[in-house]
Amino acid sequence: MLEHDVLVIGGGLAGLRAALEAQKSGVDVAVISKVHPVRSHSNAAQGGINAALTDRGDNWEDHAYETVKGSDYLGDQDAIEILCQEAGQAIIELEHMGVIFSRDETGHLGTRAFGGQQKARTFFVADFTGQAMLQVMYEQMIKARVRVYEEWFLTSLVIEDGECHGVVALEMITGTLQIIKAKAVIMATGGLGRLYEPTTNALICTGDGIALAYRAGAPLIDMEMVQYHPTTLKNNGVLITEAARGEGAYLLNSKGERFMEKYAPNMMELASRDVVSRAEQTEINERRDVDGCVLLDLRHLGREKIHERLSYINEVSMDFLGIDLAEAPVPVRPGMHYQMGGIKTDVNGATIVPGLYAAGECACVSVHGGNRLGANSLLDTIIFGRRSGEAAAIYSREKVDKQILESRVSQDENHLKEIMARGDNGDTPAKIRREMGVTMNDYAAVFRTTEGMGIAREKLRGLKERYQSVPVQDKGRVFNTNILFALELGFMLDCAETIVVSALERKESRGAHYMAEYPQRDDENWMKHISVKNTPGGPTLDYIPVTITQWQPQVRSY
Repeated sequence: MLEHDVLVIGGGLAGLRAALEAQKSGVDVAVISKVHPVRSHSNAAQGGINAALTDRGDNWEDHAYETVKGSDYLGDQDAIEILCQEAGQAIIELEHMGVIFSRDETGHLGTRAFGGQQKARTFFVADFTGQAMLQVMYEQMIKARVRVYEEWFLTSLVIEDGECHGVVALEMITGTLQIIKAKAVIMATGGLGRLYEPTTNALICTGDGIALAYRAGAPLIDMEMVQYHPTTLKNNGVLITEAARGEGAYLLNSKGERFMEKYAPNMMELASRDVVSRAEQTEINERRDVDGCVLLDLRHLGREKIHERLSYINEVSMDFLGIDLAEAPVPVRPGMHYQMGGIKTDVNGATIVPGLYAAGECACVSVHGGNRLGANSLLDTIIFGRRSGEAAAIYSREKVDKQILESRVSQDENHLKEIMARGDNGDTPAKIRREMGVTMNDYAAVFRTTEGMGIAREKLRGLKERYQSVPVQDKGRVFNTNILFALELGFMLDCAETIVVSALERKESRGAHYMAEYPQRDDENWMKHISVKNTPGGPTLDYIPVTITQWQPQVRSY
């Protein structure tokens, strides 16, 4: 049986930062990842990371206020204060680790404007910031000699007497299940974007950690808050970074109008993401669109600036559409991008299950509330990755080792055998996955209705029933991606159900959650988090008050 003090699940920025911090505390740390760490979805973050540095006349209180406002006052302000207070030191620390941030003409760290913020406080590496950070963080992991279980797939958490004592995981290359004991486990498994179709998210973003923590008894909160990014390509969901608008790009409708003037006259294209996405969708719905899209125009920025600061998205535009951004506008539309909700944690990453922590997109502190500001996600991974790593290390040092029987594997082994023994019934995980994704995009997107969410709930019930008998074609055990896709589908269906039941419950419009029957924000009745807990009879809902420190809810305008 494998054994460590702290086991981190996920090799993205939150997981690696947690592992480095735990290792610094002198405990035995390991990381388990279903892909090589530098293939984690943190790679896809393009625009930058927010921080208020005082040497340029900025302060953390302004960053915190704009994060609270961006969250539509659903974010917990104590956690937001921590996020913004610790951001400046985190940027300096990242640079010292080796992240080569872009610089301005004076040689200082450069910044660009991002949505929902009055000041340019987004530090960046051209338009591939996440990739640059992830590479450096992995180098630090190698330097620290942290053990990595690469291409291992988590199948369950080991819960004994209500506490987490490790995991059961599938070693993909051999197809064998093993227990990895740990005094503390940190979930850092990222988001759940693939339960929507299309999405900006990678194929690996299937809500594994969220679903496994949920099944183990940890409540989820804010699950109804699903962010649609304003600028994605139509057919494949490929992201066109907000940095384009931060550098000055325009959004145009079919009449050539900069339509954001109607919706956000002060911030225009740099209003918060939920506001811009709704504005775009309104233009599309009212037929001021171009083939179901609006246009993102960068031509006035000039070829030199595009090649210097936005070279990646120019390559994407050329590859997928044959459009040179210096010569023509690119058609874009809102696309599913990020999950604001997740596993409920405190500011140190702890869940209500002793020994289980979470950080990054799979966790909900809640610093994003109803709507995440662009470039706060990378900051979230670094700040709360570090804090969860430190807290888990302290917990593990105080924890007495517990005996775990090898027979604990048998439950997961029997489940795998049952899936493989199913006969062909004409169904496949891919079919169910596609229907789920289309259902979520049709009914749980930018605009929602009670009727539509009810339809989604019924469709998901049918898909969950079909899932119980869905077969896999590959009956082998060595690197069987068929079985992995089937297991991932189960995680996604659980996550989709929590999104829909939470959305049906919230009878108001706040942040990313816009309900046609309830178009206004209702602070009197809905200034609270919706908590979802797994029970044998299905998801049950509860409420948690929003923590307010110094910013009272106000009318939100841009």
